[in-house]
Amino acid sequence: MRLAVYNVENLFDRAKAMNLETWDEGRPILEAFAELAGLLGAVTYTPADRQRMVVLFERLGLEKSDTGPFVILRRNRGGLVRRPRAGGIEITADGRADWIGSLELRDEPINEHAIRNTARVIRDLQADVLGVVEAENRPALAAFNDEILPVVQGDPFRHVMLIDGNDERGIDVGLMTGAGFPIGLMRSHVDDRLANGATVFSRDCPEFYIATPNGNRLVVLLNHLKSKGYGGTAASNARRRAQAERVAAIYRDLAAAGETYVAVMGDMNDVPGSDPLQPLIAGTGLTDVFAHPAFDDGGYPGTYGLCNAANKIDYILLSPDLYGRVRNTGVHRTGMWPGSRPRRWDSYPEVRKPRDAASDHAALWVDLDI
Repeated sequence: MRLAVYNVENLFDRAKAMNLETWDEGRPILEAFAELAGLLGAVTYTPADRQRMVVLFERLGLEKSDTGPFVILRRNRGGLVRRPRAGGIEITADGRADWIGSLELRDEPINEHAIRNTARVIRDLQADVLGVVEAENRPALAAFNDEILPVVQGDPFRHVMLIDGNDERGIDVGLMTGAGFPIGLMRSHVDDRLANGATVFSRDCPEFYIATPNGNRLVVLLNHLKSKGYGGTAASNARRRAQAERVAAIYRDLAAAGETYVAVMGDMNDVPGSDPLQPLIAGTGLTDVFAHPAFDDGGYPGTYGLCNAANKIDYILLSPDLYGRVRNTGVHRTGMWPGSRPRRWDSYPEVRKPRDAASDHAALWVDLDI
């Protein structure tokens, strides 16, 4: 059987701030959004909070309207902000209980060429079990499977499952499997908590139990750990390490319960030697398929962007018994932008510019004799 994982970077719609030409363009917007959302969630707004909110409202283009170029403020009931005719912004609420609503990122459709190139990658992977990272929701994933894959002569998967996670931007993790690999038990960890009461996972770490045609059982833990993108380096590192510790604990519980075929995979947003990932990579007995003698890295050690060593952030980690069943494994970059002068790898003819790329991430795959 072939097991694969792929960060598709959304299928149909994506936050506009995440859909700009470069990450550096979107980063300040996402940082301001995260900071303002945090302030708005406080029980009590201090004078300093209000002053900072005004700065962030202006930074996000909300000084004249609740609809900015990248963000929407939805106010269903109660008062939060006033915009006098003379200009300026006033925060009128004393705390979160004074108003009902939300701060949301605005979406825009994905480039049509990018959608089809994503389908081409999935078609060419020919996976029996595919973990998908950054899918909007189950209806979007199912629609992509039923409507877009056939357009590029791909075979739709028989089973499609996604459990909504904690990320309000619509970047969840899901699973697609073939007819001979039904999904049985599913367990979400969306509500796992840290000691301070905060949720552990930025998205989720769902457990999927999959039956194989030979009567074996494969357990897949899908992950998309905390990004380095915004929120502060120290804070994001600490959050990512806490997530890695929790994933490691879930895996150890599975191993203790007698589950021998376990795969932990997804976008871990860090390199193998990083401190945040050590509880998972060095402390469990799980082994990265990159370490297998059969692994073909296609000439580059990374999985993201230009695929340098500093961009090795996607993983398939296997339990000892499963690692012993590896027959072949590699990386698929054909849907990625190959750079220019020189091009780093062959890409689909339809990838004519960076916005046409299926994703900034490579897909990983492994053939297992189970």
